[in-house]
Amino acid sequence: MEPDKLKSNKMTRIVVLGGGESGIGSAVLAKVKGFDVFLSDTGKIAGHYIETLKEWDIPFEEGGHSEEKILNADEVIKSPGIPSNAPMVLKLEEQGTHIISEIEFAGRYDNAKKICITGSNGKTTTTSLIYYLMKNAGLNVGLGGNIGKSYAYQVATEHFDYYVLEISSFQLDNVYDFRPDIAVIMNITPDHLDRYGYNMENYVKAKFRITRNLRPEDCFIFDKDDEITIGHLDKIIISAKMLPFTQKGEVEQGAFTKDDKFIVRYEDEECDVYLKELALGGKHNIYNSMAAAIAAKVVDIDNKTIRESLATFQPIEHRLEPVMSIKDVLYINDSKATNVDAAWYALESQNRPVVWIVGGVDKGNDYSVMEQIVKEKVRAIVCMGKDNRKFHESFEKIVGKENMSDTGSAEEAVKKASAFAKPGDVVLLSPCCASFDLFKCMEERGEKFKQAVRNL
Repeated sequence: MEPDKLKSNKMTRIVVLGGGESGIGSAVLAKVKGFDVFLSDTGKIAGHYIETLKEWDIPFEEGGHSEEKILNADEVIKSPGIPSNAPMVLKLEEQGTHIISEIEFAGRYDNAKKICITGSNGKTTTTSLIYYLMKNAGLNVGLGGNIGKSYAYQVATEHFDYYVLEISSFQLDNVYDFRPDIAVIMNITPDHLDRYGYNMENYVKAKFRITRNLRPEDCFIFDKDDEITIGHLDKIIISAKMLPFTQKGEVEQGAFTKDDKFIVRYEDEECDVYLKELALGGKHNIYNSMAAAIAAKVVDIDNKTIRESLATFQPIEHRLEPVMSIKDVLYINDSKATNVDAAWYALESQNRPVVWIVGGVDKGNDYSVMEQIVKEKVRAIVCMGKDNRKFHESFEKIVGKENMSDTGSAEEAVKKASAFAKPGDVVLLSPCCASFDLFKCMEERGEKFKQAVRNL
């Protein structure tokens, strides 16, 4: 059934696959819009989500899919964590059922201006920065997507003039008509290749789906220094206003660094921000701050608010989050660094010798690009995962076999790291990998790390 017909047919059957934040929000929105809705999850649904489903009188199942209750759907909303080759997804595709993401579904019922951020690294920080800027400017703005509350749930229950949405490649996979007013791609580096047939081009195309419906009056903010982004831009046509950010030279529109500051230009407006006044340190956070400042100028936020906001923003949880200092050793939680590039940036931003806690589910990572930064920054490595072979192969020759250790829990990893560390060092959890071998999610990994540090 065509999406426009779905808006008018009140008894159209919507099936939601997945009972996490995204799925629950989608089910509530479908219920609010008068659809016949059913939610199904192969695993166990968290208690607070079950309460929400019961509160909204939404039928659901957990612990498995009932084909007869799913294959009769007019349209299916698939949660981003479910891969496209899952058996039920393949059956739905085989019979021609339209499968969409929460972002696509919620966008049909949302007239707010949307600023949407994707990329391999920096998207959560940049999304949070833009939201903080807009809140400080007094705008009526919601935060959602891959961060915070479900976008669909907010569309169902609240009203905002703007949304700032962090959108992952998994969420973009099933987007068709959704259109941001401002689209941002922070950078593209190898990540999640296990979900894209170990084909980088497939992953790049997934990220660029955020630009597919941009109009001339819309804006596209992107990293001019990112070779993969620029390489793909050379192959496609985007009709939106192009607003690059760069630390290598000057641009007429967008943002660039010059001496000890960065300068933002949008139409005939200009704003400069001193780098030493940025709340977030490190070269990667200059990119994040520039992207956020461009978006702020597009929505007409004044220069004073931009400068003050970028100077007072607090680091987000699990992203280079200082935990505490013990015996002059600083412990930092960067559990959100689930790929090579994110971990590289985390190491690059450290000015003290590092004891690096690394490991988890490898997503097809190439660690050779880390060799030079490990030589420069890392004193010892603590592996925290079920299979640490690739780390030993890549880094033993750099730090020495005696300075590498294998552990199977956050508590054990923190104890080993503290034994390696000397006064003045940093113990950095920046795992390079997904968390699912030892933990439910990267948030749990970060929480257990922090707890282990507090228990030292």
